[in-house]
Amino acid sequence: MTVNLDRPPATRSQLRWEIAIVLLLSLGQSAVYAVVSLVAKLTAGKPLSQQTATLNPSQSPRPYLDLTYQLLGIIFALIPVLLALYLLNRDRPALGIDFRRPAADLGWGTALAAAIGIPGLLLVYVAAQLGLNARIIPAALQPVWWAVPVLILSAIQNAVLEEVIVVGYLITRLRTFSWRLWWIVAASAVLRGSYHLYQGFGAFVGNAVMGVIFALFFLRKGRVMPLVVAHSILDIAAFVGYTLLPDSWLTWL
Repeated sequence: MTVNLDRPPATRSQLRWEIAIVLLLSLGQSAVYAVVSLVAKLTAGKPLSQQTATLNPSQSPRPYLDLTYQLLGIIFALIPVLLALYLLNRDRPALGIDFRRPAADLGWGTALAAAIGIPGLLLVYVAAQLGLNARIIPAALQPVWWAVPVLILSAIQNAVLEEVIVVGYLITRLRTFSWRLWWIVAASAVLRGSYHLYQGFGAFVGNAVMGVIFALFFLRKGRVMPLVVAHSILDIAAFVGYTLLPDSWLTWL
């Protein structure tokens, strides 16, 4: 007797539940907290521009305990990525998360980072002047030897988490519902913007625009790796640059 071990394709209802679970375990959860954080800032009794949004804060005054917390946070933040890849790999879609085209991925990633990074800095400045953003502190680790390596790992973790979930996974799954491409792009971009709302309205707009560009790139090229490269470059520049800048520059900024 022959046993058919082929798994039947998931129904639309099953895929909706799958998307909800993956997002609520990862960046959808972050979006909810970001909205609550923004509401808290708006009702704090002082202008948004006079408040701060701190990325990569220290977790303990004890340096090696802080390092342990930082590394554990990076590792566990990537678990939803493994879940998303596992779920997608059952259907064998091609996301382009590999090292088969290092030169092309690095080239595209660098170009995307340059195209987004410079206008992004201008947007942050304008949003701050208009009072639409909190003051962003990209890194607040102690001055210890492991600060820069951890910030680099944190940047790469952010890049992998966001680009795999918000672009590779979400767009691939939404295409199974026969949505119009612009609705898919909008869904990915709005999600990206929403989990940055804790920084303010300017951060939402800037990241949503970035989300549109990244989504269109993925739909055209079919590879997530250049997006991971671009995002890593942007975050490393922000995190490490902020840490290494002189205090006089930070006061001026």
